[in-house]
Amino acid sequence: MPEGRILVVDDEPQIRRVMRATLVQEGYEVMDARSGPDALDRLHSEKFDLILLDINMPGLTGIETCRQIRLVSDVGIIMMTVRDKESDKVEALDVGADDYVTKPFSMPEMLARIRAVLRRNSTLPATGISNVWIGDVEVDFRSRRLTSNGKQIRLSAKEFDLLAYLAAHPNRAIPHEELLHAVWGPEYGEEREYLRVFINRLRKKIEPSPQDPQFLIKEPWIGYSLKLSDK
Repeated sequence: MPEGRILVVDDEPQIRRVMRATLVQEGYEVMDARSGPDALDRLHSEKFDLILLDINMPGLTGIETCRQIRLVSDVGIIMMTVRDKESDKVEALDVGADDYVTKPFSMPEMLARIRAVLRRNSTLPATGISNVWIGDVEVDFRSRRLTSNGKQIRLSAKEFDLLAYLAAHPNRAIPHEELLHAVWGPEYGEEREYLRVFINRLRKKIEPSPQDPQFLIKEPWIGYSLKLSDK
């Protein structure tokens, strides 16, 4: 049976009830919140593995709630919304969401996306090295931590998984589809906007000059690569 604590955040009571009943039946422990502030309060006092967060809530929106969550937590986040424009998806991913589901959605689709976000990529570099240096940033694969000049750099779980996969195959142009399959799961393959957003997020945290990247490189018509020195 699946394991994990999930917080469902939606201002519609019926959606919260349906999600809770379905997810409990699947083996998850489920709590709910009716607003962004309510969710933030719960997050400060309880630990969750995943948050299902509605974008279109009155008051504090899902976008702003996600942004505030990311200041303090790397918990998995799936945004839920009735809007399906690419710009809406990019906005949700850019503030820290790991995935995006459009309402109405089927429960099998939602459950697949939940499994994908809860999945932890344990891939270490093929050499068996437990840590690597990317410029001044040290990546510790076993503890899943990044540090720079003694300060920890906070990454979401999927940000770390993407970086870990690239580091496991350094100096190689990895196709979009391979990255999506490896990090999000076999159900993914066409969501290139996910990679664009996550690579940009990683660049802001790792690159000395994110606009002129030295390490996380776009490979035209192929995908992305992580450039590491041989030393």
